[in-house]
Amino acid sequence: MLSWRKRFDIAWRMLRPFTLTASLVPTLVGTGLAVAQHHFRWGEFLAFLLASVLIQSATNMFNEYFDYRRGLDSEEMVGISGTIVRDGIRPNVVLATAWTLVCLAVLLGVYICATTSWWVALVGTACIAVAYLYSGGPKPLAYTPFGEIAAAASMGPTIVLLAYYIETGYISPSAWAASVPIGLLIGLILLGNNIRDMDQDRAGGRHTVPILMGRDRGRKLFAIVCALVYALTLGFVVAGVLTPWALLVLLTIPSAVYVVRLFFRHTEPAKLHPAVKGTSILLFRFGALMFAGLLAAAWFPLR
Repeated sequence: MLSWRKRFDIAWRMLRPFTLTASLVPTLVGTGLAVAQHHFRWGEFLAFLLASVLIQSATNMFNEYFDYRRGLDSEEMVGISGTIVRDGIRPNVVLATAWTLVCLAVLLGVYICATTSWWVALVGTACIAVAYLYSGGPKPLAYTPFGEIAAAASMGPTIVLLAYYIETGYISPSAWAASVPIGLLIGLILLGNNIRDMDQDRAGGRHTVPILMGRDRGRKLFAIVCALVYALTLGFVVAGVLTPWALLVLLTIPSAVYVVRLFFRHTEPAKLHPAVKGTSILLFRFGALMFAGLLAAAWFPLR
């Protein structure tokens, strides 16, 4: 019989908590943009934040279940996934938990739609479909070169714009601009994860971007996209689309350089795991500073 502490530890790892920045950050950025324009509704914000986290958690569990079914997971794998092979959690329990989280997210979505627009349901349904099809279905996105793009689009611009829309009722150029670097950083988390797991993924029949491009080109792509995140943010500020306060994100450049160096320095999965986790932390720091800058712009406008 497992203790409650052990059960909590397994459940916590099943959620893959450090990856949840990919749903928390875009929600905060989209809401920060709305607050900067004097729009905010507590109920819709909390419901959307929780729904986003629930869908991402379900995505992680779908990934856990289908990777196990396809024989991709093993006890020797690096990372915090693998509760089925390491902890003996029954596969059907993981799958049932994932669908339960999706159902809870749908209930929250109904509330959001009832107080805003039922068009939100259409986008939400598409996000749930991507969450499942990423690792489920006959041709999972995770086994193709489109996984990074799907993650970047569905969890970056989509969440930022939805969070902004449910507060304001419209979409602005600033919302589009803020969503782009966030989406790129989310895509980088997955790209980094795929660089780390190249050998395991190749053996499992995956054709991810790093596998197709090779490790060296995959690392260079990581560095280029990382630089593009800051270049685009600076460009949007210069163009007047984003507030100058958004330049606070430049304080995260040392963290970005550190992560990039880790990917170029190591090839072993165990030594690359801190780089993958560091990318998630980079997203959190970048998003937190973007959020702070947007709030500052509401009270101390610089233009």
